[in-house]
Amino acid sequence: MLWRWLARGVAAAHFGFLAYLVVGGFLARRRRRTLVLHAASAAWGALIVAAPVDCPLTALQNALRVRGGQPPLDTGFIQTYVAGRCYPVKRERAAQLAAAAVVLVSWASLVRNRRAAVPARQRPDAGHGEFPIADLAHSI
Repeated sequence: MLWRWLARGVAAAHFGFLAYLVVGGFLARRRRRTLVLHAASAAWGALIVAAPVDCPLTALQNALRVRGGQPPLDTGFIQTYVAGRCYPVKRERAAQLAAAAVVLVSWASLVRNRRAAVPARQRPDAGHGEFPIADLAHSI
């Protein structure tokens, strides 16, 4: 019974990770220190989508399910728990693109917020119309 509860806990953590992946950039507007964590999460999400990489949370959940006497998931976490419930099964690519768009909008709003907080005369790019992302990372 313990293994089944642990497997459910991993599933809950997986849902939490997916939620953070999508909206964590907006959280970084208030908590700048989370920007690095969100960037790493977004990079991992992009890697999972672009390459045939197994998710360690799914592997852990499957191992715990087997220890608890349950079969492992037939497919990945998203195909099992998210597809068909949060978006139509045949629209997975559209859902991925929508999530990526939300992440990009959150980062754009973060950069915009940062620009508004720094007086124009103090900006390293004053008059050039550019904003170096490196300065944003250093301000964290």
